[in-house]
Formats: sequence, C-alpha cells, structure tokens
Amino acid sequence: MSRFLLTIAGALLLLVCNASAQGPSPEAMDAARKLVATLKIADQYRAALPQLLLKLRPVVAQDRPEIERDYDAMTAPGSDIYAPFFASMIDQIAALYAQNFTVDELRQIEAFYAQPAGRKFMEKSDALAQASAQIGQDVNQKAADELKLRLIEPPMRRIPPRPCPGARPGCGRRAP
Repeated sequence: MSRFLLTIAGALLLLVCNASAQGPSPEAMDAARKLVATLKIADQYRAALPQLLLKLRPVVAQDRPEIERDYDAMTAPGSDIYAPFFASMIDQIAALYAQNFTVDELRQIEAFYAQPAGRKFMEKSDALAQASAQIGQDVNQKAADELKLRLIEPPMRRIPPRPCPGARPGCGRRAP
C-alpha cells in the first residue's frame, strides 16, 4: 500500500514540476509584451546600443584596421544584424515579467505606465534613481564619519557616566 502511495505522490510531483517548467501562459505573455512595449524597453535598448557597440569595438577589432572597417560597416545604424537578438531579448524580458507577475498584475502595471503619472515616472526615473543613490552615499558617508569619530575617541570618553550613590541623578562621575 505504501509503495502505491509513493508512486502516486511521485507522479503528482512530476506533473507539478513539469507544469511549472512549461513557462507562462499565452495570456500572460501577451500582457507582458504589452507592458514591455509601454515601458519602451526597446527604445531604451536602441538608445544604449551605440554606446555598447563603441565599448565593444576595441574588444572585437583588437587594433586590426581591416576588422575595424568591417565592424563599422556591420554595426552601422539600420543593420539587420541586431534584429534576431533584439526580438529574442524582448521575448525574454516579457517572459521574465510574465513569470514574476500574474496577468492581472501585469495589466495593472501596464495601465499605470500608460497614464500620465506613469509616463512622468518613466521620464524621471533615471534622474530620481541617480539622486536617490547620491542621497544614500551622502548618508552612508556621514554615518561612517560618525562611527569613525566614536571609535577614535579616547577610551575614557566612551564609558557612559554612572550615577553617584546617594547623589542627584547625572552627577557625572565616571565608572572606574
């Protein structure tokens, strides 16, 4: 009897694992693709591509003029070399969103970014992220400076005052 139960449990486990490995539903992928389009991820990639190619050029060309010339021709704007990779990237990003959010959540997120407040948030998000990072660095630096001061203080100043027996509170006598 226990062998029969183990067999059923194993079969159920395989079914559950197989179902989760199949990936997001077509409905989830449609919602995720719509969100990716609304977020203008493709435009962000296209805007970053020239910088990426510029950084990649010395690695690929390795100071060989004939390779540099061919590299420039192959990476010229409008080159179709990026198309299959670009489409694959968009699909992978959509799948990532579809795996992490429900269809309803994807639709809600897309609806937000489609509204004026969402578009404004997208426009300002890079500047806000940079300013937030700077605030974090400034606060961390102040905290590090304070910690440094406390660690460097003479040892006697670090010992908190102990109340004097029979005296008024806070008489200031230090512990031995």
